[in-house]
Amino acid sequence: MSRPLLAAAFLLVAGASAGLAQDAGGPKPVPGTPATLNNDLRPTFVAQAPSDLVATKLIGQNIQNGANETIGSIADIVLGPDLAVKSYVVGVGGFLGLGTKYVSVAKEALQVTRVDDKTLKAVINTDKDQLRAAPEYVYLGQQPAKADAPKAGAQATDTSKPDVPAATGTTTTQPAQQ
Repeated sequence: MSRPLLAAAFLLVAGASAGLAQDAGGPKPVPGTPATLNNDLRPTFVAQAPSDLVATKLIGQNIQNGANETIGSIADIVLGPDLAVKSYVVGVGGFLGLGTKYVSVAKEALQVTRVDDKTLKAVINTDKDQLRAAPEYVYLGQQPAKADAPKAGAQATDTSKPDVPAATGTTTTQPAQQ
C-alpha cells in the first residue's frame, strides 16, 4: 500500500517540476518599481527648510519680554479652519505647572526668531502682570458650568458633549491635548 502512495508522490513532484520548467522560458520579471498614483493624485513631499519652524520646538519655548525677562511659555498653538496659526496659548505664573494661567495671544503679538540652528527665541512686548490680567483661555469642552445649572438635589439631564479628559499626568489647570 505504501508503493502506490510513493508512486503518486513521485508523479506529483515530477509534474510540478515540469510546470516550473515551462515557466522558466517565459518573460522574466521586471525589477521592483514602487507603486505610484496618477500624477494628479500624487502626494507632494516637502523637506524642512532652514527657515521653517516646527510646533514641537515651539511648545514649551520660554517667552521673554524686551528686558530679556522670562514671563511665560508657549503651551499650545491655536490653528484656524485653514490650518494657519491663529494664536498662541501662553502659560504664565505658577510653579511646575500648578497654578499656571493660560491666555491666548494673537500670532502677531509674539515674535519668534531663530538664534541658531537649534535655538529659538520668543519675545512679546508686554510684562508678566499684563499677561496675568488677560482673560483666561478656556478649551472647548472645559467651560465652567453655566449659571442656570439646576440647584442641588434636582436631577439634571446633560445633553452636551462629554468633557475631553486632560492628558495623563496633567492637572486640571493645564490645557488638554486636543
